[in-house]
Amino acid sequence: MDGARAWDERLAWAYGLISKDPGERAAALDRLADARKATDEAVERFNATLSALQEQGVREPYEVPELRLAHQEHLRIRGASLPDGLWDRWEHQDIADWPGLPYALLFLEWEARFPYEWTLTAKAWGTKERLIRDLAVDSVGRDPVARAKLIDLVEVVVRRAYRCKDREYVRVARVLDGTPLRVRLEAARRSENPWARLHAGYVLWMLDRPELPNSRCVWRTWLADARQ
Repeated sequence: MDGARAWDERLAWAYGLISKDPGERAAALDRLADARKATDEAVERFNATLSALQEQGVREPYEVPELRLAHQEHLRIRGASLPDGLWDRWEHQDIADWPGLPYALLFLEWEARFPYEWTLTAKAWGTKERLIRDLAVDSVGRDPVARAKLIDLVEVVVRRAYRCKDREYVRVARVLDGTPLRVRLEAARRSENPWARLHAGYVLWMLDRPELPNSRCVWRTWLADARQ
């Protein structure tokens, strides 16, 4: 199991993706492109090895050391890329104890603050959805660093036009519910930004009704009432 140092060695460069400096972001995007290319090449080598073994009539190719090595190499290389490096968390029951937590938050912050660059270079709606759902737990809400970051993210998301899977942040808001979050949501609801008024209004309404599911049907019902 990798610790925080191993994660930093693989992915510390990714903090450049959320830098306010365009030059730093450009350098990080170049690094990401190289990492994704290396990952694709590792997949191709694994598939070529598997295909060759199957053509040779090997009945249990996954028991062959050569294929195992190709698989291990693929995992090693993809661990230095995004979103691929975030896909192996199965050993951890609690995401708050996961050494990769800072990079899960980074990936979501990147999508929230620089959506065009995220979509162009590493679009992964399923990964976004899974990470948001995984983070919507009390243990993460009790972590002061993660809590502060997630409050920032909820505010950023409600103040923009809706993007795929954004509604999942209602789960996070329910975990973070409290004065600091509600103050920001109320400010967004009272702002001149029509998206902010709409989205923040819905999140606040849902916070007051924890028994309601965060479903598309509930959203549509609320939206119809809000527009009357």
